[in-house]
Amino acid sequence: MLAQSRNLVFVGMPGSGKSTVGVLIAKRLGLGFLDTDLLIQQETGRTLQHIVDQDGYVALRETEEKVLLNVNVQQHVISTGGSAVYSDAAMRHLKTGGTVVFLDISLDTVCSRIGDYSLRGISKRPDQSLLELYEERSALYSCYADLTVQGDGLSQEQVCDALIDGLHRIGYE
Repeated sequence: MLAQSRNLVFVGMPGSGKSTVGVLIAKRLGLGFLDTDLLIQQETGRTLQHIVDQDGYVALRETEEKVLLNVNVQQHVISTGGSAVYSDAAMRHLKTGGTVVFLDISLDTVCSRIGDYSLRGISKRPDQSLLELYEERSALYSCYADLTVQGDGLSQEQVCDALIDGLHRIGYE
Protein backbone atom coordinates (compact mmCIF):
# COMPACT_ATOMS: atom_id res chain seq x y z
CA MET A 1 0.00 0.00 0.00
CA LEU A 2 1.22 3.48 -0.82
CA ALA A 3 1.83 6.04 1.88
CA GLN A 4 -0.46 9.02 1.46
CA SER A 5 1.42 12.05 2.76
CA ARG A 6 0.98 14.10 -0.44
CA ASN A 7 -2.07 15.14 -2.39
CA LEU A 8 -2.69 13.73 -5.84
CA VAL A 9 -3.61 16.56 -8.20
CA PHE A 10 -5.38 15.40 -11.36
CA VAL A 11 -5.13 17.45 -14.55
CA GLY A 12 -6.46 16.66 -18.01
CA MET A 13 -9.08 17.43 -20.57
CA PRO A 14 -12.79 17.24 -19.80
CA GLY A 15 -13.79 13.59 -20.05
CA SER A 16 -10.35 12.31 -19.04
CA GLY A 17 -11.68 10.86 -15.78
CA LYS A 18 -10.34 13.37 -13.28
CA SER A 19 -13.48 13.20 -11.14
CA THR A 20 -14.50 9.59 -11.76
CA VAL A 21 -11.05 8.07 -11.43
CA GLY A 22 -10.29 10.57 -8.67
CA VAL A 23 -13.08 9.21 -6.48
CA LEU A 24 -11.99 5.62 -7.14
CA ILE A 25 -8.34 6.35 -6.33
CA ALA A 26 -9.33 8.28 -3.19
CA LYS A 27 -11.26 5.23 -2.01
CA ARG A 28 -8.44 2.83 -2.83
CA LEU A 29 -5.81 4.92 -1.07
CA GLY A 30 -7.93 6.17 1.83
CA LEU A 31 -7.64 9.81 0.76
CA GLY A 32 -10.19 12.61 0.77
CA PHE A 33 -11.58 13.84 -2.55
CA LEU A 34 -11.98 17.43 -3.75
CA ASP A 35 -13.45 18.54 -7.09
CA THR A 36 -12.40 22.13 -7.78
CA ASP A 37 -15.12 22.62 -10.42
CA LEU A 38 -17.64 22.08 -7.63
CA LEU A 39 -15.77 24.55 -5.43
CA ILE A 40 -16.04 27.15 -8.21
CA GLN A 41 -19.78 26.52 -8.48
CA GLN A 42 -20.19 26.79 -4.70
CA GLU A 43 -18.13 30.00 -4.59
CA THR A 44 -20.06 31.69 -7.41
CA GLY A 45 -23.49 30.12 -7.07
CA ARG A 46 -23.37 29.45 -10.82
CA THR A 47 -22.49 26.63 -13.17
CA LEU A 48 -19.25 26.82 -15.12
CA GLN A 49 -21.19 27.17 -18.35
CA HIS A 50 -23.18 30.08 -16.91
CA ILE A 51 -19.94 31.86 -15.99
CA VAL A 52 -18.57 31.36 -19.51
CA ASP A 53 -21.85 32.44 -21.12
CA GLN A 54 -22.34 35.54 -18.97
CA ASP A 55 -18.79 36.70 -18.20
CA GLY A 56 -16.54 34.92 -20.70
CA TYR A 57 -13.83 32.31 -20.49
CA VAL A 58 -11.31 34.69 -18.90
CA ALA A 59 -13.65 35.25 -15.94
CA LEU A 60 -13.89 31.49 -15.42
CA ARG A 61 -10.10 31.16 -15.48
CA GLU A 62 -9.72 34.02 -12.99
CA THR A 63 -12.29 32.49 -10.65
CA GLU A 64 -10.64 29.11 -11.00
CA GLU A 65 -7.23 30.57 -10.12
CA LYS A 66 -8.65 32.25 -7.02
CA VAL A 67 -10.32 29.03 -5.87
CA LEU A 68 -7.20 26.92 -6.54
CA LEU A 69 -4.95 29.33 -4.63
CA ASN A 70 -7.24 28.86 -1.62
CA VAL A 71 -7.11 25.05 -1.68
CA ASN A 72 -5.26 24.00 1.45
CA VAL A 73 -5.78 20.30 2.10
CA GLN A 74 -3.59 17.30 2.80
CA GLN A 75 -4.05 13.67 1.90
CA HIS A 76 -6.59 14.39 -0.85
CA VAL A 77 -7.15 13.62 -4.46
CA ILE A 78 -7.81 16.99 -6.08
CA SER A 79 -9.66 16.94 -9.38
CA THR A 80 -8.96 20.24 -11.11
CA GLY A 81 -10.87 21.86 -13.93
CA GLY A 82 -9.40 21.38 -17.37
CA SER A 83 -8.14 24.96 -17.47
CA ALA A 84 -6.32 24.92 -14.11
CA VAL A 85 -2.99 24.72 -15.95
CA TYR A 86 -3.46 28.23 -17.35
CA SER A 87 -2.51 29.59 -13.92
CA ASP A 88 1.14 29.05 -13.14
CA ALA A 89 0.59 30.44 -9.63
CA ALA A 90 -2.21 27.97 -8.94
CA MET A 91 -0.27 25.01 -10.31
CA ARG A 92 2.83 25.92 -8.28
CA HIS A 93 0.59 26.15 -5.19
CA LEU A 94 -0.93 22.73 -5.85
CA LYS A 95 2.48 21.17 -6.59
CA THR A 96 3.93 22.30 -3.26
CA GLY A 97 1.93 19.64 -1.46
CA GLY A 98 0.98 17.38 -4.29
CA THR A 99 1.97 15.06 -7.06
CA VAL A 100 0.43 16.16 -10.36
CA VAL A 101 -1.07 13.37 -12.45
CA PHE A 102 -1.98 14.02 -16.10
CA LEU A 103 -4.81 11.74 -17.21
CA ASP A 104 -4.05 11.73 -20.91
CA ILE A 105 -6.64 10.74 -23.51
CA SER A 106 -6.83 11.35 -27.25
CA LEU A 107 -8.98 14.06 -28.78
CA ASP A 108 -11.24 11.35 -30.24
CA THR A 109 -11.80 9.99 -26.74
CA VAL A 110 -12.50 13.50 -25.42
CA CYS A 111 -15.14 13.98 -28.12
CA SER A 112 -16.77 10.59 -27.55
CA ARG A 113 -16.93 11.08 -23.79
CA ILE A 114 -18.12 14.67 -23.54
CA GLY A 115 -20.39 14.91 -26.57
CA ASP A 116 -21.61 18.50 -26.96
CA TYR A 117 -18.78 20.35 -25.30
CA SER A 118 -20.67 23.65 -25.55
CA LEU A 119 -22.60 22.54 -22.45
CA ARG A 120 -19.54 21.66 -20.34
CA GLY A 121 -18.34 25.11 -19.28
CA ILE A 122 -15.07 24.69 -21.12
CA SER A 123 -12.81 27.70 -20.84
CA LYS A 124 -11.67 28.43 -24.38
CA ARG A 125 -11.39 31.42 -26.66
CA PRO A 126 -14.48 31.85 -28.87
CA ASP A 127 -12.34 31.50 -32.02
CA GLN A 128 -10.53 28.40 -30.75
CA SER A 129 -11.36 24.95 -32.09
CA LEU A 130 -11.46 21.96 -29.81
CA LEU A 131 -8.36 20.61 -31.59
CA GLU A 132 -6.46 23.84 -30.93
CA LEU A 133 -7.56 23.81 -27.30
CA TYR A 134 -6.54 20.15 -26.95
CA GLU A 135 -3.07 20.79 -28.38
CA GLU A 136 -2.55 23.91 -26.26
CA ARG A 137 -3.63 22.22 -23.04
CA SER A 138 -1.80 18.94 -23.68
CA ALA A 139 1.49 20.84 -23.70
CA LEU A 140 0.61 22.54 -20.41
CA TYR A 141 -0.58 19.31 -18.77
CA SER A 142 2.69 17.62 -19.76
CA CYS A 143 4.70 20.55 -18.44
CA TYR A 144 3.22 20.33 -14.94
CA ALA A 145 2.81 16.55 -14.69
CA ASP A 146 4.90 14.45 -12.35
CA LEU A 147 3.20 11.37 -13.80
CA THR A 148 1.25 10.82 -17.02
CA VAL A 149 -1.28 8.00 -17.27
CA GLN A 150 -2.64 7.04 -20.69
CA GLY A 151 -6.37 6.37 -20.45
CA ASP A 152 -7.43 5.50 -24.00
CA GLY A 153 -9.04 2.10 -24.27
CA LEU A 154 -8.88 1.46 -20.52
CA SER A 155 -11.69 0.98 -18.05
CA GLN A 156 -11.80 3.22 -14.99
CA GLU A 157 -10.39 0.38 -12.89
CA GLN A 158 -7.57 -0.19 -15.38
CA VAL A 159 -6.69 3.52 -15.25
CA CYS A 160 -6.59 3.24 -11.44
CA ASP A 161 -4.27 0.24 -11.67
CA ALA A 162 -1.99 2.06 -14.14
CA LEU A 163 -1.99 5.12 -11.88
CA ILE A 164 -1.02 3.13 -8.79
CA ASP A 165 1.74 1.37 -10.75
CA GLY A 166 3.00 4.76 -11.93
CA LEU A 167 2.94 6.18 -8.41
CA HIS A 168 5.06 3.25 -7.21
CA ARG A 169 7.54 3.90 -10.06
CA ILE A 170 7.98 7.57 -9.14
CA GLY A 171 8.19 6.91 -5.39
CA TYR A 172 4.98 8.66 -4.37
CA GLU A 173 4.80 9.00 -0.61
